Amino acid sequence: MNAWKPVIGLEIHAELLTESKMFSACPVVDSVEAPPNSAVDPVSLGLPGTLPVINARAVEFGLMVGLALNCEIPPLNQFARKSYFYPDLPKGYQISQYDRPLAINGWLDIDVTPESGEPYSKRIRIRRAHLEEDTGKLTHVGGASLVDYNRAGVPLLEIVTEPDINSAEEAESFGRKLRAILQYLGVNNGDMSKGVLRMEPNISVMHSSDTAFRTRTEVKNLNSIRNVFRAIKAEVERQIKLYESGDTVKQATLGWDDVKQRVVIQRYKERADEYRYFPEPDLPVLEISREQVEEVRAHLPELPDRKRERFEREFGLTAYDASVLVMEQAIAHYYEGVLAEGANPKSAANWILGGLFSVMNANDVPREEIEHTRISARQFAALVKLVDEGKLNKGAATTVLNSMWTEGGDPAQIMEAQGLAQVSDTGAISAVVEQALVANDAMVQRYLNGEEKLFGALVGACMKALAGKGDPKVVNDLLRRALDARRG
Repeated sequence: MNAWKPVIGLEIHAELLTESKMFSACPVVDSVEAPPNSAVDPVSLGLPGTLPVINARAVEFGLMVGLALNCEIPPLNQFARKSYFYPDLPKGYQISQYDRPLAINGWLDIDVTPESGEPYSKRIRIRRAHLEEDTGKLTHVGGASLVDYNRAGVPLLEIVTEPDINSAEEAESFGRKLRAILQYLGVNNGDMSKGVLRMEPNISVMHSSDTAFRTRTEVKNLNSIRNVFRAIKAEVERQIKLYESGDTVKQATLGWDDVKQRVVIQRYKERADEYRYFPEPDLPVLEISREQVEEVRAHLPELPDRKRERFEREFGLTAYDASVLVMEQAIAHYYEGVLAEGANPKSAANWILGGLFSVMNANDVPREEIEHTRISARQFAALVKLVDEGKLNKGAATTVLNSMWTEGGDPAQIMEAQGLAQVSDTGAISAVVEQALVANDAMVQRYLNGEEKLFGALVGACMKALAGKGDPKVVNDLLRRALDARRG
């Protein structure tokens, strides 16, 4: 296995959040929830005599992505006709860009945590980002196919990497970071389950003795980043097995069977020249001035890397904690909302990354849905402040958090209703400590005879006697004093 190295390039198709379609004023609707064929017009249906008009907002969004990916923006770019015949493409061709794309020669730095080995950083080059129109949507029912043209003509930005990705882990890291950038820019909502963001890996393998790339395959229309990871793993394994058995890999388009967790060959891949690209005669060459580029650059929002650096600098967070908080825009927004309610930045980060994420994982709720839970930023900040003020210890706070998750409500009220307020009164705790030491006299004697590891067990006995509500710092301090007194 070590003799083989995966070679992977990604193609990412991102629908742009414009109000109208790429080449007409037809409105963009949710292609999953809207009634089929309810948002169509003569242009998106490809009716004879219609003429396309470029959507300026889509161009602006494309420039934003290009600049966020450190791309060059050529002064001239041009649309082209890409011809192929398929039921979801009513014109018989797609208006795309070919040899004059909107953005070229970019890069994105990623942080990778492999299954084994040390974490590392890597730069993935971006070959191009170009604008095009999306196709319609086919639904296969029995032996027939139903077509919905709501999605036909929706602005689509295709981003193509160089084959710089060498593992499923790198592809996953790239996919998550790119999705976060698109969300932060406000140009795509990142919902892969609805197809508004689609990632398609081109996969081959190289033997350590190879001097050139081998045949690649492409896995189409993956609906989650985890499936990108799984499909790459499966296809790399399939290709290596073929080569090691003396067989070859044929260039093909693949699908992913999520139930059986395997790739499925759909058709053999077309060559680019079979698309018969030629300049779109109904659209002019698009000129992008330097002033326009700098105007777009000046209005870019704070992106994940910059936000992570700020979280580290202003709040003293570790690089890891900050990176997790910014990877999903919804999490970063929630965290900043908690801080706006007065919570301590480090405490809030610890409770989000630990307590809240644990509860969400246990309930199979994706992290990007953090703002749609019962626990508002204000309520979560109140919980964090109760802990920092010494009114709740960690165990009791976890109990309150679980109640907030299942039933909602104010943490202070839950604390009072369930009698979880932390006991910090030294007199009351001293009395309980003495009772616990008397009840565990044998363990106390062993501790005094040198078995100091039993201190933790004695702390546990005290906390149990306090029903888990004792202030751990006070309990530890008073217990140690009581034991030291017995030594004398």
